[in-house]
Amino acid sequence: MNQIPNHLIRYLAPTVAALLLLGSASRVQANPEVPGAAQKQPVALVGATIHPVSGPVLENGTLLFEKGRIVRIGKGIPIPAGSQVINVKGKHIYPALFDSMTNTGLVEVKAVRASVDEAETGTINPNVKAHVAVNPDSELIPVTRSNGILLTLTAPKGGTISGQAAVIQLDGWTWEDMTLQAGAGMIVRWPNMAAVSDWWVEKSAKQQIEDRDKALKNLRKTFDDAEAYRRAREANLEGQDHDARWEALIPVLTGKLPVIIQANEIQQIQAAVAFASERKLKMILFGGYDAPRCAMLLKKHQVPVIVGGVYRLPQRRHDAYDDAYTLPERLRQAGIKFCISSYGRFGAANVRNLPYHAAIAAGFGLPEDEAIRAITLSPAEILGVSQRVGSLQVGKDATLIITTGSPLETTTQVEGAFIQGKRVQLNDRHKRLWRKYQQKYEQQKDAAAP
Repeated sequence: MNQIPNHLIRYLAPTVAALLLLGSASRVQANPEVPGAAQKQPVALVGATIHPVSGPVLENGTLLFEKGRIVRIGKGIPIPAGSQVINVKGKHIYPALFDSMTNTGLVEVKAVRASVDEAETGTINPNVKAHVAVNPDSELIPVTRSNGILLTLTAPKGGTISGQAAVIQLDGWTWEDMTLQAGAGMIVRWPNMAAVSDWWVEKSAKQQIEDRDKALKNLRKTFDDAEAYRRAREANLEGQDHDARWEALIPVLTGKLPVIIQANEIQQIQAAVAFASERKLKMILFGGYDAPRCAMLLKKHQVPVIVGGVYRLPQRRHDAYDDAYTLPERLRQAGIKFCISSYGRFGAANVRNLPYHAAIAAGFGLPEDEAIRAITLSPAEILGVSQRVGSLQVGKDATLIITTGSPLETTTQVEGAFIQGKRVQLNDRHKRLWRKYQQKYEQQKDAAAP
């Protein structure tokens, strides 16, 4: 038998490995749920308790939508001929829940590298666009929808400037179908301002400070270069080369695109706000663990906060055990605009738990109506899409859920969902597996019967 020469084996090895990887990836199946079809006739939801969020609750109301938009809300309103009438008496209608910081559609199984597409190489990537990488067939999307979350901010990560986040609707055949707003914010990760000493930290305090200084210097140079590029473009300088990175930063420099800066510790927040103020950037703070301690600063510069998850441990030994749980209420009392995200260790797999983050905040002082607002209208306002979603109002998208009770309660079931008037399937992998193993025990029961 002829043997392949060693030099040829070394040459072919990378190609063979890549083909094997592609082969294994091709066996990953798409979720079988079929995206909703465009609305063909007016739909009237009759008899429910309607929670607009932007206004008072309406008992025994009717909500009418047509061509994907809400056209009327009220009691005893006339229903056009040919409408589909759905009796939802005893149920509740809420706007779709909105998670304001996720990697939904970018990650399937965190431990499987081939299914993770949330970060680019390098540290400065403003030209990265998260929405074009969203996988519409992710199994995590139907699971998330089943608990009422129909909208997410899907964001890249990694480096100092990670790229552009997008507001995504969780139903559609393609990423184009799913994108509600492509440019919702530029993600910036602010470096730690002080050295960290803990069991998991490998670098010395000196190395950490050197890394911080290098990152901040690089960030300032990036914005200086982008500003110089913008001025050159405006002046139509001859020979000015196109640079995708600086081009992507122009809307940030002109205030059209906000920077979403991730910072938790007080020195980080203060430095980030100072940077944004100096350069006249529109800033959104993400994380915000110490935000109440900077309340006056955030109010002065009108910086809203995306709370980086309520299920968090105290960051310092002397912090109260419930500091993360009371954070939303402390922000509300301070008069700082905020919303709540499900951001945490397991990412997209746990976005389905968003309402329970809000529920914990409600259990630790936040009024229930404010907790609901923090996962519906507030993220829509902060991320610039409140003209389309976030509340139930005439003229807005018919993006809503029908439930058996408050979304904050774990016993509540989501029984119906619409995105822009399209009926959304609420089946998912969890339910399919539940039905499968239900049969197992039914079979065992039958086999044991005399």
